[in-house]
Amino acid sequence: MIENAAKYSQLIKSEAKRLGFLSCGISKAAFLEEEAPRLEKWLKNNMNGEMGYMENHFDKRLDPTVLVPGSKSVISLLLNYYPTQIQNNDSYKISKYAYGTDYHFIIKDKLKELMHFISEEIGEVNGRAFVDSAPVLDKAWAAKSGLGWIGKHSNLLTKQSGSFYFIAELIVDLDLEYDNPVTDHCGTCTACIDACPTNAIVADRVVDGSKCISYFTIELKNEIPISEKGKFQDWMFGCDICQDVCPWNRFSKPHNEPLFNPHPELLSMTKKDWEEITEDVFREIFKKSAVKRTKYTGLTRNIQFLKD
Repeated sequence: MIENAAKYSQLIKSEAKRLGFLSCGISKAAFLEEEAPRLEKWLKNNMNGEMGYMENHFDKRLDPTVLVPGSKSVISLLLNYYPTQIQNNDSYKISKYAYGTDYHFIIKDKLKELMHFISEEIGEVNGRAFVDSAPVLDKAWAAKSGLGWIGKHSNLLTKQSGSFYFIAELIVDLDLEYDNPVTDHCGTCTACIDACPTNAIVADRVVDGSKCISYFTIELKNEIPISEKGKFQDWMFGCDICQDVCPWNRFSKPHNEPLFNPHPELLSMTKKDWEEITEDVFREIFKKSAVKRTKYTGLTRNIQFLKD
């Protein structure tokens, strides 16, 4: 079995690479002991803000064998989204991950292919694919699988390519060879903590979600509190500040996924263009984008908040 586990793991990693994933790591499906008290404390301190769904399925969030009965392994995958070009300086900004087609669709297709490959090459394997749409602590699993370490901004970091990538998982009922976590390389650096304009990084690896610019511009459905006026540094959807200042992101290389390329107009639009955006233009530019999540009304609310 051990021999097969190593062989199967290698097969899966090779196929993941062929499908365009940046890297693939595997860990044993089991209860996340270290994460349990952290998550409990985070929720107790209301750091999820209005994201009530974070309180649901506590047991499933911490134990993949509850989420996917019979599961034995968690296969973690990273997919690069660092763009070749970014928006011009005279523009309200959106997070780089939302430039192109909504990543959920792109990654789900790749995961389906990988699952199909596993069934073809190994035999009947049951499991489920996840792309941040279910109660899975993806960063914790990626770190456990040796794909990187959790940085002080609570994002996964790698020495080779920083942090501009998506994390996804296959949770399967197959015994595989497991990877070991890597060491932390943040050292004494506090660049991300110092740069956060809303002081959302309240402690090492602890982000108060209810203070984050991404939360205010995407998750919050009510009006943005007036106390946050002047702090957003022109971010109208999401925020990349803590990643942009991270020294490890000097090593980010552009992705090679054409579907992540932005609508041509997105990069050239100025603040004035954004302030005058119509619903039709919004629909055209963000036809298949994750920005649709905030809707036209949400984006114009954010722009108004930045403009006033």
